[in-house]
Amino acid sequence: MSSNQQNGAVLGREFTQNVIDAMGPKTSPRLRQVMGALISHIHDFAREVQLTTDDLVDDITYTTAIHSANGLTASAILGPFWRHDTPHRDNGTTITFDTPPDGQVVYMHGKVTDVTTGKPLQNASVDVWQASTNGLYEQQDDDQKEHNLRGVFHTDAEGCYSFYCLRPTPYPVPMDGPAGKLLAMMDRQVFRPAHIHLMVQQEGYKSLTTQIFDQECKYLDKDSVFAVKDELKVEFVPRKGDPQAPLELEYNITLAKTS
Repeated sequence: MSSNQQNGAVLGREFTQNVIDAMGPKTSPRLRQVMGALISHIHDFAREVQLTTDDLVDDITYTTAIHSANGLTASAILGPFWRHDTPHRDNGTTITFDTPPDGQVVYMHGKVTDVTTGKPLQNASVDVWQASTNGLYEQQDDDQKEHNLRGVFHTDAEGCYSFYCLRPTPYPVPMDGPAGKLLAMMDRQVFRPAHIHLMVQQEGYKSLTTQIFDQECKYLDKDSVFAVKDELKVEFVPRKGDPQAPLELEYNITLAKTS
């Protein structure tokens, strides 16, 4: 086994133990025993056969990727709220059409480049979606306009994209479904830290699905789905001279070729 494989295995076991340790003190002893064993066996199986994101396992794919391409943007889970019919929007326009009184508008921008050469990637699609400040995505909330807080942007000749969005806020996993019920049985906290979803694609390159997290959110170390990676923590900074947005976020993205 190579040193990279050994390091990956150690990190994998630490991740597994963190998931097991997340069960709270109110978990019944029998459920703790059953779930601990189940989590260990499932994670061992996933590592043994090296499941990838195509098989719905993100952590292994990311660990493999960072060993093969330094500087590659980290991936994260897709989540249940992506829509295939999100409309295209022009760079510099907004995705927040029902901005709530407690919402902070952000000008988000960045560049998409080749991870190896640094070459800007023109016409890469940047699909973005996020929840509103009430913790709901637009398809969960009849009071939001359709496709609110969603948009697909395409990079210009310099690989740049830009749009206005909201500073994300944390929200709880819905408790009326099986995931919420299981979290309750395991005495787990149910909040997702504040995040924005991104799916970035370019012909000839591996698709990237990720989430970026507000580094000031108090739930970063307690994410109910364990999706936070250090590389995905971002800082929102004051923006001057823009009446549309008091905050700014620069987020650059790198993609790897498919072969």
